[in-house]
Amino acid sequence: MTYTGGCQCGRVRYEASGEPNQSDICECRMCQRASGGLVSGFAQFDAGKVRWLGAQPKPFRSSSVAERDFCPDCGTTLTYRHLPKSTVSVTLASLDDPDAIRPIHHNGIEGRASWFADAVASPGEASEPMPDGAENFQHRLPGGTP
Repeated sequence: MTYTGGCQCGRVRYEASGEPNQSDICECRMCQRASGGLVSGFAQFDAGKVRWLGAQPKPFRSSSVAERDFCPDCGTTLTYRHLPKSTVSVTLASLDDPDAIRPIHHNGIEGRASWFADAVASPGEASEPMPDGAENFQHRLPGGTP
């Protein structure tokens, strides 16, 4: 199996081959700050099974035991690497098909926001495409106005 993914602007792309060693979601504060989100999903591969296509990402040493790669242009977080660099965990949201790998473990639950479960269970709606066809969405204000 081959998985492909990349950043939001499309400059940095990667390919991961084989099945992941593990897949999980994390709610620890370090992942929250690195992603700007409350939950980060990862699929871990042996380092030799992940290769960069096109532009190279920029590494960031996020702690004494980890590095993360991100796009230097748009800022998308692409990987987490526990040091030493024997494995690379790609972010599930950066996969071209985020449904391709299902997380089977949950880490960092001590960082979970107290309201998160209620928010996930609350009513929701689909995002609307932008008029120019961009892969983005437009939030509507109360009353239905964009």
